[in-house]
Amino acid sequence: MSQRTGPERPSAPSRTAGEADVIVVGAGPAGSTTAYYLARAGLDVLLLEKASFPRDKVCGDGLTPRAVRQLVRMGIDTSAPGWIKNRGLRIIGGGMRLHLPWPELASYPDYGLVRTRTDFDELLARHAATAGARLHERTNVTGPVVDERTGHITGVTAKPLDERGRAVGEAVTYRAPLVVAADGTSSRLSTAMGIHKREDRPMAVAVRTYYKTPRHDDDWMESWLELWAENPSGGRDLLPGYGWIFGTGNGTSNVGLGITNTSKAFGRVDYKDMLRRWAAQTPPEWGFTEENQIGDIRSAALPMGFNRQPHYSRGLLLVGDAGGMVNPFNGEGIDYAMEAANLAATVIADALSRDAAGRERVLQGYPAALKHEHGGYFTLGRIFVRLIGDPRIMRIARNHGLPRPWLMKFTLKLLANLTDHRDGDAYDRVINAMTRLAPAA
Repeated sequence: MSQRTGPERPSAPSRTAGEADVIVVGAGPAGSTTAYYLARAGLDVLLLEKASFPRDKVCGDGLTPRAVRQLVRMGIDTSAPGWIKNRGLRIIGGGMRLHLPWPELASYPDYGLVRTRTDFDELLARHAATAGARLHERTNVTGPVVDERTGHITGVTAKPLDERGRAVGEAVTYRAPLVVAADGTSSRLSTAMGIHKREDRPMAVAVRTYYKTPRHDDDWMESWLELWAENPSGGRDLLPGYGWIFGTGNGTSNVGLGITNTSKAFGRVDYKDMLRRWAAQTPPEWGFTEENQIGDIRSAALPMGFNRQPHYSRGLLLVGDAGGMVNPFNGEGIDYAMEAANLAATVIADALSRDAAGRERVLQGYPAALKHEHGGYFTLGRIFVRLIGDPRIMRIARNHGLPRPWLMKFTLKLLANLTDHRDGDAYDRVINAMTRLAPAA
């Protein structure tokens, strides 16, 4: 499968099993999508994953039409069993219940999907392997291999793990001229290469669990703008953050909440207790009780607005959570991870067809292309996150926004980043203009 146009790459017969054109660290949506497109480009790609599939990941499990488009472009059959289609967003807040269908656009399908990450991540990883990527599970990458002369990464060291996640056997070295960090929010590989998180970018935490419920086949993604819970005095407390209920179609619903670091409560409250208290206030017939809970309540950080940069340095490209690519408006990370993965694979394929000087020029274009695509939108998202951190602004938005359907239609397009850039309606033109005028994140 190895492409042979690059002037500095050894031919396949001379390689060992630990050598490749590209190493991708992490087989989540970002890593598997990168590996898929690299393999389709004819490159020899190693996809290294610490866990073994199937494995869980904390997430809302919801996919907007942007993410659906990415799946369709990869040839994923979203009509197969296991996918739950949804028609749009049901918003609950301020005493109102509003249904907002996904917009009808030329650029995106008019439906979203839900699928648990336990299934989703394995499906993408196997899809990449089918395309030709060499998937190595239970392979814990421990650090970069750096060329002392150039300072560039030329591979990674790793330890094989057993089925319990314990290190077994000797450390292994994998080598490639380019490495992709898709190793999540903490991205130890990026940190080891001196690429650190930016503290001026928003961060959120997502907390979720699953409940057995008759609502498991709901064809709307439900978002709660207010989280109420009883207090010991018999009254009710308004909890910080927002909530969601997404039916997974397998007899359960993903029930969770999120809170951004612009809230005064961030890092100062028991998130799991908040989720239990909120769930206890939902109608009894929904079944969100302890006896119906499946698995633990788990949480994860959401790195937003390009919170780790640069996205390329010394042979290392960052994709997905490793590069802080979660949308600040709605906490969506999967689509932006897959879009960046597609872009990174295209840039890498171009770069590996050039000589050394030309290769570096092409690779330096990756961060610029990301900023061009999402930089202005993420800047607007950072402003949005600051605003919603003030409960007074949230109250005004609920009281004056929800009763106005035209405003909520605009808001849905803005928060989900769903517009047509050609022949769009007035809402699309306003949002696109705002995105173009905002400085890149």
